[in-house]
Amino acid sequence: MKAVVQRVRNASVSVDGTVTGSIEAGLLVYLGVQQGDEQKDLDHLVQKIPRLRIFRDSEEKMNLSVIDAKGSMLIVSQFTLCADLSKGNRPSFNPAADPETAQKMYELFISRIRELGIPVASGIFGAHMHVVYENDGPVTIIYDTKNAKNA
Repeated sequence: MKAVVQRVRNASVSVDGTVTGSIEAGLLVYLGVQQGDEQKDLDHLVQKIPRLRIFRDSEEKMNLSVIDAKGSMLIVSQFTLCADLSKGNRPSFNPAADPETAQKMYELFISRIRELGIPVASGIFGAHMHVVYENDGPVTIIYDTKNAKNA
C-alpha cells in the first residue's frame, strides 16, 4: 500500500459539487492499494500513520502525532499512486489492485482508524473528486509498505 500523508490546517473533498468530507487541523491521507497488498500492509499503515510525530509541540518541535494533537484525518482513495512510469510517458495503472479489493482495503483502513478514536472524513471510492486543502508546513510524507521493514 502507498500513502501520501500531509499535515493540513484544513481539508475537504467534494464529488459533483457536494462536500463528502471535511476536516480542520489533521492529516490528509491519499491511499493507494497495489496488487499483492495484504492485511499486514493495512495493519502496518494503521499502526504507522496515526502515530507519525509530525505535529508541533509546545517547543515548536515536530513531536506530536495526530492522536496527541487531537486532530482529524481525511482519507481519500487514489489509485494513481500505484502508477508505473517505467515505460513511455503515459502511466500504467496495472500495479493497482482491482477495484473490489482496493475498495475493501480502503474502507477497512477507514474503519480501523476510527476504532482508534480519530475523527475521520473520506471521499467516495472510485468517484471523480476535488480535494482542497491548506498544507501546514508544508509537511508531506510518502510511505510505501513495500519499503517498510516491518510490513
